[in-house]
Amino acid sequence: MDITTAVFNAARDGKLKLIQKLLINKTPEELEALAEEKTQGGTPLLIASRYGHLEVVDYLLEHCKANVELGGSVNFDGETIEGAPPLWAASAGGHPPPVVKTLLKHGASVNNATLTNSTPLRAACFDGHLEIVRYLVEHRADMEVANRHGHTCLMISCYKGHKEIAKFLLDRGADVNRKSVKGNTALHDCAESGSLDIMKMLLKCNARMERDGYGMTPLLAASVTGHTNIVEYLAHQPRTSREECIDALELLGATFVDKKRDLLGAMRYWRRAMEVRQPGDKTGSLAKPPPGPPIPAYGCAQEVSTAEELEALITDPDEMRMQALLVRERILGPSHPDTSYYIRYRGAVYADSGNFERCISLWKYALDMQQSNLDPLSPMTASSFLSFAELFSFVLQDRAKGTLSTRITFHDLMTVLGKSVKEVERAVVQSDSPPEAPQFTKAISIILHLIFLLEKLECSPEQEHQKKHTVYRLLKLNPRGRSGFTPLHMAVDKETTSVGRYPVGRFPSQAVAALLLECGADVDSRDCENNTPLHIAAHNDCPEIMALLIKAGAHFDATNSQRKTAYELLDEQSSGHPAICPLNYITLQCLAARAIEKHRLPYRGLISEEIEAFIELH
Repeated sequence: MDITTAVFNAARDGKLKLIQKLLINKTPEELEALAEEKTQGGTPLLIASRYGHLEVVDYLLEHCKANVELGGSVNFDGETIEGAPPLWAASAGGHPPPVVKTLLKHGASVNNATLTNSTPLRAACFDGHLEIVRYLVEHRADMEVANRHGHTCLMISCYKGHKEIAKFLLDRGADVNRKSVKGNTALHDCAESGSLDIMKMLLKCNARMERDGYGMTPLLAASVTGHTNIVEYLAHQPRTSREECIDALELLGATFVDKKRDLLGAMRYWRRAMEVRQPGDKTGSLAKPPPGPPIPAYGCAQEVSTAEELEALITDPDEMRMQALLVRERILGPSHPDTSYYIRYRGAVYADSGNFERCISLWKYALDMQQSNLDPLSPMTASSFLSFAELFSFVLQDRAKGTLSTRITFHDLMTVLGKSVKEVERAVVQSDSPPEAPQFTKAISIILHLIFLLEKLECSPEQEHQKKHTVYRLLKLNPRGRSGFTPLHMAVDKETTSVGRYPVGRFPSQAVAALLLECGADVDSRDCENNTPLHIAAHNDCPEIMALLIKAGAHFDATNSQRKTAYELLDEQSSGHPAICPLNYITLQCLAARAIEKHRLPYRGLISEEIEAFIELH
């Protein structure tokens, strides 16, 4: 173990004497360099601050002159926080304030934030460390600095249910009506956490009942999360209209069906909503909006509109579940994430009971909803595509074993593949700022897994044409994943196998690579390291796929950024003798080009651009 790692481990464990022993006889310059060197993403000072080792923190600051602001990666509750300064780590850890005091004494900026713009004060508010919150505010910590999502210290205190911290921040003048990026306020966060005491405190401080970016009031937010205490309190406030009360009660009933799995509880709130709609006095009734066209995914169910129809629901639990989906879609709207989430949830429940047809119908409906309302390559949409791939794989595997009678049809798979390619089209063509490589990597991986499954089905000539046309549409977009990988690079790479929690396809896949080549994939395309698909196949020790690529015209001795050919990579990976003989694929032109490169002979401007490009391949 090198000395840097040893010092880091000793700082983590609070072993000051060991650190002093390791650093004995070191010059001031060497001490400063060691104190600033990162191991496992962080410095010794950062990790000592994270675990609250005051003596180690003092020693590193006083004796080693450690940089009090140098941030790094630190782990809290299984989550890695990037760019965390030592003061943030000490505040989040909730250790005795002396560590925080020492860091501030040595010049730590009280508002220095992580890469997500989380300040030390916000970190202390998150975990409920009141004493540290007080100390930081007294030393000019800015309460209104919000993280990248626009969430302030007051918002996170309310969301986490830290009443004393929320009270302290309000007493110090925190903005009670500040909005996040998505338009929610501290009242929304409080409604989602279920803390009635904090809710009352916010209202006394003149918190306004406003709608967020999804049109949600705090009352509806409490209904969605199922906090009946908040719903009951807000529903009886003078400022709450009759219509808002009805929506809250009906939505709460839907939550009892899907989240709490309490059908009797749902009936209780739906009855109350019906009573408010039809009070039987002079106030008059409030009818539900006219029903829209029947939705096949919901079994063409319609919302009940009378007390008699409502009471009849109790005899049909499945009809109640459809009512919950209808109510949620009407009140929240298709753009709210919970609407499609619970449609998918209900589909998963059907799948668990073996009703795959109903599951697929609901999931397709939710997917259409997501593609119409969410940004291209949204994580929620990607999750839907992955669920489809995992379900299709499960059914195909069990049907092959003879344990299932359910069939997955070409139409089922092809519909989802088409929608997944449409999602990439949306990202490439419609988006002002294209998604980042990880999102494309996920999307392309799922598409390749869907193609893998499609290749297992027998197709008619018309279906084969439809499949190839869809793959051609994908290739025409030229999407790039990790390291600049094209779909063909990913099809011949074993890392593509790991796409979710459950196995789907196995890669490298010769069948998928063959289909991509047939549909026009560029066999000599390059990634960020100048690797062709042939290099990736060689790195994965796949001579059979290499032979396929060579047959399709891959340039055999093209070099990557390390000046290595695919054959050289295969020779490094293979435990035996590779099945490919290089002499069968290297031409005299190739040998001449490599000789020019090897001996650095001048050629630019002396030959045609086409021949220059050929030489550069080598």
